[in-house]
Parts: sequence; C-alpha cells; structure tokens
Amino acid sequence: MIKSDDTGKLILRLSVGILVLMHGLMKLSSGVGGISGMLSANGLPGFLAYGAYVGEVIGPLLVILGIYSRLGALFIVINMVAAILLAHTGQLSGLTQQGGWALELQGMFLFSALAVAFMGAGRFALGGSGGRWN
Repeated sequence: MIKSDDTGKLILRLSVGILVLMHGLMKLSSGVGGISGMLSANGLPGFLAYGAYVGEVIGPLLVILGIYSRLGALFIVINMVAAILLAHTGQLSGLTQQGGWALELQGMFLFSALAVAFMGAGRFALGGSGGRWN
C-alpha cells in the first residue's frame, strides 16, 4: 500500500471544499434572505447573513486551492457552527430513520474542516506546505 499523508490531505481538502462550495454557489444565485430572517428572529442583525458567503464561498476556495487553507477551514467551521445553532439545534440529538445522526452532513462538514484546520494543506497546495496558515 502506498502511504502519502499529503495525498490524504489533498483528498480531504478537495472533498470538503467542493461540497461546501456547492452550497455557497447556490446562495450566490438565490441570496441569503432566509439566513437573514433566521438571524433577525434570533435578535441578531440580518447583515451577518453575508458571512455565509465567507464560510461557503471564500473559505472553501481557500481550502481547495491550498492557499491559507487553515484560515479557509476555520471560516467553514465557524459557518457550520452558526448553521447548526441557527437552523438545526432541535436536531442535535435526533436520529434518522436509518439510525444515523440527523446532522450527519453538517457534522461531516464541520469536523472535516476542523481536521484541515489542524493538519494544514499538505504539499499539494498552491500556497505550499509551510507557513502558519497553510
């Protein structure tokens, strides 16, 4: 078996980055009005909804490209924590009919991005493998 931690980091970066970016692209076309409404309902200013673009477009692009990957991953982590707190709190202890956690997708995005934040980009990154944020 071939061992390459850097290849594993690349696969992780690409998978979490691309999958979260797809949500961001959808928000670019449809807007963040729904998120703004949830924020307002929770007593927070609606303009914070634009942070979804940071967590779902800018962050994933940084992770995919391997430029400031750790920072991009932290953007995704913050975005996912906010999404869970705003829209999914009632599902935190819930299970699906198949026995899985009701927040499997959100959990996978959150913990995969957290792993990238701790591990960094690896050598297959445009920003290189060195530096505090890569």
